[in-house]
Amino acid sequence: MSTIDSSVMLLTVGDGATGRRLPLHGSRPGSRLLRVPAALASVPAVVVPSRPGRGDLDPVLEEQRPGRLIVSGDDADLAAVLVRLLRKDLLATVEVAFVPTSRRSAAAAAWGLPQDRAQAAALALDGAVSAVPLIRDDSGGVLVGRGEVRNLRGEAYCDDTLVVRGTVRRLVATPGPEGVSSQRGRGVVAATGRALQVGCAGAKVVVDGVEHPRVVPRWVWYRHTTDWLLVRPGGP
Repeated sequence: MSTIDSSVMLLTVGDGATGRRLPLHGSRPGSRLLRVPAALASVPAVVVPSRPGRGDLDPVLEEQRPGRLIVSGDDADLAAVLVRLLRKDLLATVEVAFVPTSRRSAAAAAWGLPQDRAQAAALALDGAVSAVPLIRDDSGGVLVGRGEVRNLRGEAYCDDTLVVRGTVRRLVATPGPEGVSSQRGRGVVAATGRALQVGCAGAKVVVDGVEHPRVVPRWVWYRHTTDWLLVRPGGP
């Protein structure tokens, strides 16, 4: 993009310039906000709180109707945005670019995105879009980078492959172009498929850095029927 497309919007999450969403008439260039790379300085920007929910995002989506949404935040923020696009039935129409605020972003690693913010910003403006799997869970969330089931005592299957039987300290799940994967570890078999299902005596689950509030006896990550549109290197 040699000029900024009018349908492109920057969603900066938890920016220190303000802690709340700006209404449509109060949106402002990214240059007015903290931590925004220079490449995004002219992009119309809206600020929302960390891990934005329905009340934060739905009015923005309805007012702005972005064609490309650039999310500046952490992995949990990106996941929260995708949940709202899912609920609003916008996965197939809104392109999503991600500019991680941390170089240790598991989502950037999972999808081959730049972890340098300047490079990520340039890609967000000029990159091509790929339809990639949206990995959901059975508690209403999505997985964009790294999921963990900790202190697992039970079984886990990735499709028909038994990946855990017994007790393991940690089962790590990651999304990717082929679906959801269990990562090889002590007592854990590596596998990739459409679903990763866990049954256990009770375990803690952490999704994209956020701990689930309750110990769970079961957990499922699975591929949604509709992909999401990710701006990433290499195009379609």
